[in-house]
Amino acid sequence: MQNRLLAAAVALAAASIADTAIAAGPQNPLDAQALAAVGARFGQLMAAANRHDLAALSGMYWHSPSALLVAKSADPSEGNWAGYWGNEAIERKLHDIAASGPVVLQPDLAKLKVVGLTGDVAESYDPVTITVSYAGQDGTPKPFLVIVDWIREGADWKIASEILLPVPPAPKS
Repeated sequence: MQNRLLAAAVALAAASIADTAIAAGPQNPLDAQALAAVGARFGQLMAAANRHDLAALSGMYWHSPSALLVAKSADPSEGNWAGYWGNEAIERKLHDIAASGPVVLQPDLAKLKVVGLTGDVAESYDPVTITVSYAGQDGTPKPFLVIVDWIREGADWKIASEILLPVPPAPKS
């Protein structure tokens, strides 16, 4: 129930901030409607992740061997964080994360930024607090930057790359 409420709140917030958090203007190759669509897709991404809806997540990714997810690795041979290329690797990684237990993503949609890179490519950036117990993480909420490159496929926007970047703690003074 709590995940459904969080998912609904994320979707509502993404829709309500679309006009204010999107960088439309003469320097942007995408119009406000396209940028708002990408912002809404980001909200859908957060909601699907919170529901552990792997089918919805899979459908959001660009179907290409060049699709990329950068996430925490459970395999020491890959290093602490790794890139997972192609849909099969991405789906396997998302399954492993979802199977590890509760995952809660709390985006700061007031800080969501979406820009057009070309007429068919956009990038979104948002600080997100993530709570997860995957690959040795202790389930403590931690700050991340979620950077997503989106590619237009027809009328839809697909995730070409998603980078979950952990924010290191501030140095002690």
